[in-house]
Parts: sequence; C-alpha cells; structure tokens
Amino acid sequence: MKVAKVVLKDAEKMKSLLLEQGMLNCNFLPSTDSEHIYFPLLEDELPDYVEIVEREMQAKQKKVTVDDLMSEFLSKEEMQLIPRSQEMIGDILILEIPDQLIYKEKEIADAYLKSSHTAKVVVKKTAIHSGQFRTRGVEVLAGEDRKETTHLESGVRLFMNIEETYFSARLGNERLRIAKLVKPNEEILVMFSGCAPYPLVLARHTEASKIVGIELNFQAHTFAIMNRDMSKEFYTRVPLINGDVRVEVPRLKEKFDRVLMPLPKTSEEFLDVALPVVKSGGIIHLYSFLNEKDIVNEGQNILDLCEEMGFEVELINTVKCGQHAPYVFRVCYDIKVY
Repeated sequence: MKVAKVVLKDAEKMKSLLLEQGMLNCNFLPSTDSEHIYFPLLEDELPDYVEIVEREMQAKQKKVTVDDLMSEFLSKEEMQLIPRSQEMIGDILILEIPDQLIYKEKEIADAYLKSSHTAKVVVKKTAIHSGQFRTRGVEVLAGEDRKETTHLESGVRLFMNIEETYFSARLGNERLRIAKLVKPNEEILVMFSGCAPYPLVLARHTEASKIVGIELNFQAHTFAIMNRDMSKEFYTRVPLINGDVRVEVPRLKEKFDRVLMPLPKTSEEFLDVALPVVKSGGIIHLYSFLNEKDIVNEGQNILDLCEEMGFEVELINTVKCGQHAPYVFRVCYDIKVY
C-alpha cells in the first residue's frame, strides 16, 4: 500500500498534519526502520509534500466488545435487558443476568470473559446478600473454577472468597472519603469489619493511631488477618477481633474518635453499642440501604433514636454511596456525638 516515508525527527509533526488533512489511514499501524517512520495513507488523495513509497503494513486489530460477541446470539431487545454495569472483585466478574435470559447465561458469561482484559472468572449471583453475615451465593459460569480472588483497592490487597465474606468493590470511593476525614492520631472502631477493607484502607491513607476491627464471621475474620499481615506496617495499628460487637465492644473499655457501622441492613440496631464508646465530638458513620424518598425521614429517625437513648447528636452529612437498585441507594449518615 502507499505510505508516507518520514524521517523520525519529523514523525509527530507529519502525523498531526496527515490527521488534520484526513489523509492518514487509521486502519493500519505505522512501522519504522532505523531512520524512518512509515504512515499508511488513504489513497483517495495523496499528499505532495512528503515522499510516497509502497510498503506492506499491518492492519489494526479491532477490539472486540462484549456487545459485539453477544450480538451473535442475542437480539437488540435482549441485550438491553442486561445491566450495563457489572461488579468486578479482583479478577472475578459478578454477572447480573435477568430471568428472561437465564437460558443463555453460559454464552453471556463467555462473552464477558472473552472481551475482558482482567476477568479470569465469571460468576452469577444465586442468592442475594442475606443471613447474619450478609453473604451471597454465586455460581461459576465461565473461566477458572474458583471463588477466591485478590482485590486491589487504594494501595491495599484484599484476599477473600466472595461467597464467604461480605464485600462491595463499589464502596472504594466511600472508603477514601472516610479516610480524608480522619485526623492524625485518631482512634477508630470499625464494627462488622469483614475481610478488613475499611481498617486497611484507613491504615494506608491516614495517620490514625489505632483502627480496631470487629467481625463475627470467622471466615471473613481469617481473611482479614491474612490481609493485614501482608504488610508489617499494619500489624500494630490494626488489631482485629473475631466476635460479636455486643460482647467485644464493651470488653475493650475504650472510647473512639470515630466509629464505622458498614452493615447496611441493620446498623441502626447497634447504635446502643456504638454511642457509649464515641468520644465527645466524635463521629459515627452509619450505613443503610434506602429508597430515595425515605432518606430524609430515616435520618431523622436515627437522630430520634439516639436522643431516646440519652445522647445529644447532630446529623452533619448524608452521603449517597452508590445505587443498589432503581431508586434505592446505599446511604451513609455522618453523625456527630456530643
């Protein structure tokens, strides 16, 4: 094909000129030798300000998208049923497949696997987060037959089995939001700490002196210990306890500058445990799943509950931390305790 032969020192200038004049053939890759670069040209109109030669060029490989692959076995209407955003934890993609397409779930999973540069496993949810530990069931549909992965978040490695511990990758930005609020030498309690995403992200990104994590689920706690011990700098700053917060928090006989309650279904049921251990002027971060229309009322209900228990509090911030379902959001209430 016809190409522009350009000395290497003029490469960027010539590329810009060819692009500007619509003469560069972007379906082929440029090539080089020791002194020149060769730009593939569209042959409708050739430039007269550069040397033109004949040369074999390599065609660009078109990136195959998941939509390209699914269009081979799904109609446009069926493709529109699939959520555009799928959750990734480590190298495991958690696929949400509508009931109408269950009969094509294997093909859909294969399409996601083939089009992803990072996914090694594709699973589907077989049960929603439920039970005492808020865990979920999953089934491997494509890729390697495993449910363990290492998730990288904000400079922290989190190893887990996604079926044995509650974890949401979508809370990554929220964890960093909390980290930005933490002042030097704060003492922090994380109730329901899981495999330790909150304690370890806070340890990595703040100067808190101590971050205590308490988790009832023994499997999640085991992963938390492993994750903490991957970095020696975390060991003394992040004590981790396996047990019931109702039992373990009073045993600590400590008060904290900040208490996190990332158990979004029932956190308010543990306010009677959290409130007594917050220092005057300290903050509670309480999480809940709520319909958008209920967010303001629930905030007031939480304040009323705190006051009924004899604590003076102020709701200083209400933050939507992500959408859980249509009109349903994960919400964090930042509550100051006096």
